[in-house]
Amino acid sequence: QVQLVESGGGSVQAGGSLRLSCVGSGYISSSYCMGWFREDPGKEREWVAYVSGGGTTQYADSVKGRFTASRDNSKNTLFLQMNSLKPDDSAVYYCARRSNLYTCSSTMGDYNYWGRGTQVNVSS
Repeated sequence: QVQLVESGGGSVQAGGSLRLSCVGSGYISSSYCMGWFREDPGKEREWVAYVSGGGTTQYADSVKGRFTASRDNSKNTLFLQMNSLKPDDSAVYYCARRSNLYTCSSTMGDYNYWGRGTQVNVSS
């Protein structure tokens, strides 16, 4: 059984920074791609970034240049450093584990384990 627990959310002013963490337990292998998604009330959950087992990253255009995803496989932990935050970044942020080995995806349905999320609020 895989469990993912996010932390690090909070309230900041526009232009501020937050660092999210996601600690995994159970079968979290470095062979699995890990993703970050976010969901704002009234909107669909959207992909933010992913990190391959080897550390390769990809980002949604909306966060590129401001967010940095990384992972520490020795600690089963995924990170999302968020800088230059904007009010539009306000959402519940979720980490997720890809269902298949080795490949990464920006599609929500390709991830089969999810955390419960951590709330990020950015005020103007």
